[in-house]
Amino acid sequence: MKPFFELQALCPVTGARAGRIHTDHGTVPTPNFMPVGTQATVKTLSPMQLEEIGADIVLANTYHLYLRPGTDLIDEAGGIHRFMSWKRPVLTDSGGFQVYSLSDLNRICEEGVEFRSHLDGSSHFLTPENIVEAQAKIGADIIMPLDECMPWPVEKRYAEDSTDRTSRWALRCRDALGPVFRHHDYRQFLFGIVQGSTFEDLRRRNAAELVEMDFPGYAIGGLAVGEPKRQMLDLAELCAGLLPAEKPRYLMGVGFPEDLIRSVERGVDVFDCVMPTRNARKGTLFTREGRLVVKNAAFARDSSPVDARCGCPTCRRFSRSYLRHLLHVKELLGMQLASLHNLYFYLDLMRELREAILEGRFPQFRDDFFRDYRMASD
Repeated sequence: MKPFFELQALCPVTGARAGRIHTDHGTVPTPNFMPVGTQATVKTLSPMQLEEIGADIVLANTYHLYLRPGTDLIDEAGGIHRFMSWKRPVLTDSGGFQVYSLSDLNRICEEGVEFRSHLDGSSHFLTPENIVEAQAKIGADIIMPLDECMPWPVEKRYAEDSTDRTSRWALRCRDALGPVFRHHDYRQFLFGIVQGSTFEDLRRRNAAELVEMDFPGYAIGGLAVGEPKRQMLDLAELCAGLLPAEKPRYLMGVGFPEDLIRSVERGVDVFDCVMPTRNARKGTLFTREGRLVVKNAAFARDSSPVDARCGCPTCRRFSRSYLRHLLHVKELLGMQLASLHNLYFYLDLMRELREAILEGRFPQFRDDFFRDYRMASD
């Protein structure tokens, strides 16, 4: 049987890595980006379209699926792959981000998180054990332990207490079903999540504790929540360097294309973010020259594609002018075509990064990208 993670190449100049994550629903080449399918769907796109643009894995949200349609229903359907008709790997987050983003609806204690549903106000209690059981029923290939994503800034004492509790929760999650288990007829792999806010000593301690627990892979959480960009990248690099080289590293919730390249450079393998689809629905598109707000009046009569260098279904057939029209009149097709483009851009960028690492030319690819790409602040 193939190992869960196979490291194929390492850039001798930077920390950039190329590898493969092997699951029973297929192999995920790394570096890779996971489209976010919060409620068992990537907004506006079908599984067939995701396959067409080359998505290898998608992320679904345990908190939202727990509330609707319920984990028992997904379990009865045979797991999330059959439920959403997606044959490739799925990763589920634990709901830790919702602990952060819906903080006015929850109460955290040692046993877990008590929360009120944002839908109907009903009361629920998540524990490390039942969050693993919920994800087992959902049937994701890769699952996350219960953790707390802290706000920024945060007091050191609170961060220390939260990080220590997250570490204890991780151990309880691992002991509930094991680091690798089968609820359905395939293996499910539990990751550890490194927390610690922006405090390096807490990050180091938490990473050491999680490595001792010997998870199949590791996530870096609690970043991209408002801290300065430079600090986010430095902490991602710190955490990546503390994690085992033979296991995959997943940076949660990041981000802009430039952040992905800089994080790959620092040894990160996998990413997820709502950035490409959320921006697409609002009319902001990513190109090799930077961000393009296609809803602007300047594109009303522009018959060129969004990005002449792009091979996505949108750029092959439709103009900026048509896309602008659809988005202005709020046609669903406009949001779909924009989302297709943005996700293709992200996935194609990951493919090119991987090829550059495997061929030993990552630094040149990075420099060429930033030569042409205008950041938002430019």
